[in-house]
Amino acid sequence: MELMRARAPAKINLTLRIEGRRTDGFHDLASLVAFAGAGDLVFLQPDAPLALEVCGPTAAAAGPDDDNLVIRAARALAEQVPGARLGRFVLEKRLPVAAGLGGGSSDAAAALRLLAGLNGLALDDPRLFAAARATGSDVPVCLDPRARLMRGVGDVLSAPLALPPLSAVLVNCRVAVPTAGVFRALGLAPGAALAGPEHPAGLPETTMGNAAAVCAFLSGLPNDLEPPALALAPEIGRAMALLSEAPEARLVRMSGSGATVFALTDSCRTAASLARRLLAQQPGWWVKPTLLR
Repeated sequence: MELMRARAPAKINLTLRIEGRRTDGFHDLASLVAFAGAGDLVFLQPDAPLALEVCGPTAAAAGPDDDNLVIRAARALAEQVPGARLGRFVLEKRLPVAAGLGGGSSDAAAALRLLAGLNGLALDDPRLFAAARATGSDVPVCLDPRARLMRGVGDVLSAPLALPPLSAVLVNCRVAVPTAGVFRALGLAPGAALAGPEHPAGLPETTMGNAAAVCAFLSGLPNDLEPPALALAPEIGRAMALLSEAPEARLVRMSGSGATVFALTDSCRTAASLARRLLAQQPGWWVKPTLLR
């Protein structure tokens, strides 16, 4: 049988409000999430012994294969669906690791989509969602990678949002920033809330098909993890400063817990131009022009 294939697009947090820390230690959040054209690729050889091979330009940083989220997702689904057909996975790793792009979560979600197809499961099958939740907080939103509002600990998802395609440049300065360290640096005690603007329940009607209106809407909603991430990795601030100086940039923000930052631009052409100029200045950085949807 031919290899099955699925894309694992980068997850971009356009907004990220940390509303507070729960008494169980987890953090409640609200985040408008979109997905990029850039991403990893996941392949599945059906009915082979469960295994994973990681290749690609960022494979060396992906960690032990037997603890990869792809394998953990497959095992979680097997617990939900006894007798489920599994297989051998090949992960072509293209995204930076520990980069605030949800790469591992998107890889796991892509693996679950492949296994759902192999086993005749619908994407809205509750067992698939349960396996995603058991694998990681960001995996559920990546199951059906379309723009959504994510709340709670990543387990409360809106219906897909009518987000117009957003031209963007993604920039990673090749500094890994572990999520757990950023949340520790945030310093919220269990039961404490974080002051800040209330996150809307969706996109205003004025943003329908209007990328400029989306930028204006996003400008009033922060990423609350930027300050602790910048304290841990000041290089993030340099990347943000370079993007902010660019005339093409309409909004500059960090995604997730960092270290990837992004700039929204007016068009694919201006995004490509900005990416070329930035790569010429910083040839060692990871820079990708893309569309967010």
